[in-house]
Amino acid sequence: MSASPPPSTIALIAGNGVYPETFVRAARKAGVDRLVVAGFLDETRLDLEESVDAMAWFRVGQLSKMIAFFKKEGVKHVVMVGQIAPKNLFDLRPDLRLLMMLARLKRRNAETLFGGIADEMKKDGIELLPATTFLEEFMPTAGHVAGPNPKKRRWEDAEYGFTIAKASSKLDIGQTVVVRNGTVLAVEAFEGTNEAIKRGGSLGKGSATMVKVSKPNQDMRFDVPVVGPDTISTAAAAGVDVIAVEAGMTLILDQSEVFRRCAELKVSLLAVGEAGGR
Repeated sequence: MSASPPPSTIALIAGNGVYPETFVRAARKAGVDRLVVAGFLDETRLDLEESVDAMAWFRVGQLSKMIAFFKKEGVKHVVMVGQIAPKNLFDLRPDLRLLMMLARLKRRNAETLFGGIADEMKKDGIELLPATTFLEEFMPTAGHVAGPNPKKRRWEDAEYGFTIAKASSKLDIGQTVVVRNGTVLAVEAFEGTNEAIKRGGSLGKGSATMVKVSKPNQDMRFDVPVVGPDTISTAAAAGVDVIAVEAGMTLILDQSEVFRRCAELKVSLLAVGEAGGR
């Protein structure tokens, strides 16, 4: 996207958290003239409407209505930014178009669901862009990122956890693990990242390492790993004092606040990759 002029209009399928507003600022900075948003009731922040040019509200599952809105607004390019709570993804009240799409899916998980939505939009000439579009500066390279620089043993735990998390994500179980001294304390599943952190942290007795990675062959159009201020606070409260993310594949959102909380709560934030990194 950065090598050529950006589209004049981009739409956001906006979930919760600060991800949507971070994208809005980055897109404006990159020269996007018009931003259109599909927001979701009980998910998207209400104040996002103040910083965009057009916005409509939907229930999760209203695919036909959302695509009709994009077509009315002349949208040809869309990004998915911000999480939709898992309970809402699996408690759909689908319209007919989404119902027909779901019937074609062999497996029903976040990746197949979002991939199916992308295919449906493509039928109407709407392209789903990578969720990291305009956000490269928020993806750290390998090394120490924020907070205290931990001792060698904790780096080794981060690298071990990276290997385990990659294996877990390959099996489509979860992308986050919590480890301590070479022992796996928790593996994320349907409950989500925060609950896995709490479960692992309670077993780690104040000295646990959380590792978050991308899936092998991650579709960067959706479900990109994200760390924000709440991740730091949740980890600290649970007794996780080292967080390791995958270098070059993870978005650190609201960075100044993340860095502040890492320093204040004494949580180390690291970026690791296939060959380690420090």
